[in-house]
Amino acid sequence: MGDAYCSDCKRNTEVVFDHSAGDMVCSECGLVLESHSIDETSEWRTFANESGDNDPVRVGGPSNPLLTDGGLSTVISKPNGVQGDFLSSSLGRWQNRGSNPDRNLINAFKGIASMADSLKLNGIERSYTVQVKEMTAVEPCGHYKVKISIYTVVCKRYCSSAIFFCHFKDRANEIFKKVEDLKSVRGRNQDAILAACLYIACRQEDKPRTVKEICSVANGATKKEIGRAKEFIVKQLEVEMGQSMEMGTIHAGDFLRRFCSHLGMPNQIVKAAQEAVQKSEELDIRRSPISIAAAIIYMITQLYDDKKPLKDISLATGVAEGTIKNAYKDLYPYASRIIPTYFAKEEDLKNLCSP
Repeated sequence: MGDAYCSDCKRNTEVVFDHSAGDMVCSECGLVLESHSIDETSEWRTFANESGDNDPVRVGGPSNPLLTDGGLSTVISKPNGVQGDFLSSSLGRWQNRGSNPDRNLINAFKGIASMADSLKLNGIERSYTVQVKEMTAVEPCGHYKVKISIYTVVCKRYCSSAIFFCHFKDRANEIFKKVEDLKSVRGRNQDAILAACLYIACRQEDKPRTVKEICSVANGATKKEIGRAKEFIVKQLEVEMGQSMEMGTIHAGDFLRRFCSHLGMPNQIVKAAQEAVQKSEELDIRRSPISIAAAIIYMITQLYDDKKPLKDISLATGVAEGTIKNAYKDLYPYASRIIPTYFAKEEDLKNLCSP
């Protein structure tokens, strides 16, 4: 699920992608924003009990300008039905002896792709209530009435789009390629370097991830190691370019929707929380954007029937409970300014727990 401009709602809204019909539907008014979209994913499905030798791929991978040969070199695969180690055969030995200058890059790109796949939000199903307008004839005179029907749509959420995801990995690959060319990463933790490239790529693509999220897919690299690797990469590239490296500014709104999704919050609360986050940027709250997002979620859910425990918010956001309480304490005096009036009236704000 991503954002798109809806001509009926006159603003950017959350959209739901219907894979069976190829339609992109506004989740608030039900307008079909795009129809008959082309699915660029593979046309087959692989099941766990299928043999790994039965590869349905009929073509090779795309060219990669970051590799010496463009990624179009020939690799001799293991024939179907061959038993034992293929590399012990004559063809396997000759292939193994051939020196590949891009072997380290290929392994690094595979590692980045694996971490990016783990961070991607595909496959998480969630229900959305969609209002769809239906025109129903009531009289022969030609007059129509509008019937509002409520449907529940179960769909898969996507990070933003397949195009963004490709740019996301390509940017991380480019960063690693630049650092690798400087010959300065030898002897350093490779997993931390790859994770740091991924973190920087997220920042530059304006889709930041927290260090804890990156650390969860970094194959054992710690937060401290990833942080040091990030500072090292930025310093090396700044020296090479002769100018400061653009990293992008982090805002609380960059994390809010993802955190709300982890908590299973409905669209009404997410919308109110987003407006509260935007208004909080006008205040002088000296807290990290992640802490502010977590504190606003805690504040908004107190004004709704389905209250979220502080422990659940801490698990979903990766922010310690004490940090959330401190950020909530700073935001509490401005509750009437940041919380939308349509969501909570002045008397409703009295239900907020005192920090």
